[in-house]
Amino acid sequence: MDRNHVAAFLAGLVLTAAVVGLVWLLRRRRFVSQVDRATYETLHRAALATRFLRDGLTPEGAQKATRQLRSMLGSRAVALTDPHAVLAWDGVGAHHRAAVHEHAQPVLASGRTVVLDERNVTCDDPDCPIRSGVLAPIVADEQVVAALAAYGPAVSTGLVRATEELARWISTQVELAELERQRTRLMEAELRALRAQISPHFIYNCLGAIASFTRTDPDRARELLLEFADFTRYAFRRGGAYTTLRDELRNIERYLVLEKARFGDRLVVSLTIAPEVLPVAVPFLAVQPLVENAVRHGLERKTGVGHVTITAADHGAEAEISIEDDGVGGDPETIRAVLAGESEADSLGLGNVDARLRQAFGDRHGLVVETAPGAGTKVTFRVPKYAPGVRAEP
Repeated sequence: MDRNHVAAFLAGLVLTAAVVGLVWLLRRRRFVSQVDRATYETLHRAALATRFLRDGLTPEGAQKATRQLRSMLGSRAVALTDPHAVLAWDGVGAHHRAAVHEHAQPVLASGRTVVLDERNVTCDDPDCPIRSGVLAPIVADEQVVAALAAYGPAVSTGLVRATEELARWISTQVELAELERQRTRLMEAELRALRAQISPHFIYNCLGAIASFTRTDPDRARELLLEFADFTRYAFRRGGAYTTLRDELRNIERYLVLEKARFGDRLVVSLTIAPEVLPVAVPFLAVQPLVENAVRHGLERKTGVGHVTITAADHGAEAEISIEDDGVGGDPETIRAVLAGESEADSLGLGNVDARLRQAFGDRHGLVVETAPGAGTKVTFRVPKYAPGVRAEP
């Protein structure tokens, strides 16, 4: 996403949060005037409609949202249509639904509001209140993607302006939904790239270690093959973008069993895990690459015994995860360039993990790396125990 999209995304989130916050505040106190009550009702309906438009203009979400939109406009009927079909109708005169798509064609083509009168809205039922309408464009990424229609006995100037403003608000929700889809696709692409980075050298090393035991200790080789199978099954699973810290740590244990088969007594691992943080959701493969980085870059080039310490601590509303090694360390400026996206020297996905953490939880939750040549490396990050839209999937 470019800066303009990010800015629009953040502005939309702020607007949505403000609506929800105002609704909560108004519900917490008694109404002192009709204005207060009307303000609450409008904001409450907007908050409900926002929830239904979270996935964009889907038929199911549009149908639920139109119920709230009609109340906000005060019209006898409201409809939503895209260039292909009428998505939803709410209110009286449902027999007019089939004509909405035709009414919307000038709006979809020009991006301009259209007002209809009795010459355009015809009906054989003398008691039908649907005699006029106003249709306003819904625009996303500078393209007209749908139209909002309000119908009734007559169209006032106020209804025209209200429909246009509501269509602009819906446009914002549609753009936010598309940006969320783009963010999800980006995270999935980042994860695929990380798998591609990790798997070749790790598979080579594991198979080499297992092969060394096939003649001298067949039982040990068999155990390692099972660990390797479980590790790769997890790493290449077809699950969601998030997993629990418990599952991530369980797979790290498999990884360390395989690495200890290669390093032997040269690798010493310590784990200190607070049980309270085990259910916390983290991006899939967010911790394992950091442990692998500690083993590969921290210990492979070190003489003697190397220590890796993995800690998961409870900090109230957040969990803090840290991976520390006493290996050869690194150049802080090189690490800074990797995390800033200014360097491609990211053989184990340090920048990849940092980017996915920031995408999921915000910039405050990126990696913090402490290192220096000859002084080892410590990588730390914090994740909230609960974050909207973040849920571990099996």
